[in-house]
Amino acid sequence: MGLLGIGKKKEEVKDECCCGGNCNAKATAHTEIANKVGASVKVLGSGCAKCNQLEAAAKAALEQLGMNTVIDHVTDFTQIAAYGVMTTPALVVDGKVVSFGKVLKTEEVVKILQKVRG
Repeated sequence: MGLLGIGKKKEEVKDECCCGGNCNAKATAHTEIANKVGASVKVLGSGCAKCNQLEAAAKAALEQLGMNTVIDHVTDFTQIAAYGVMTTPALVVDGKVVSFGKVLKTEEVVKILQKVRG
């Protein structure tokens, strides 16, 4: 019986995709490029009031530090999930999630940017 595989459980093959296989090729490629290229600041979220507050704090922090960086506001939940973020708003600096699930104050973003970018 054991030789024919009868009575054995099938092993599940799990998809290596960040969002369980629901990504489309365009979204996955965009996220991979963004993660590799880095040198960016992104706010991940639906565009709600809290997400917009985080974006404003990040812009103010960049201005305070004299950094000329454009903030990309990502609203596509497939791309957000690709970062492993399940709670928004989230802040991504140079391809790394540095905060999620809360609105940071400008001073907090300044400290994060100084730490991440030196």
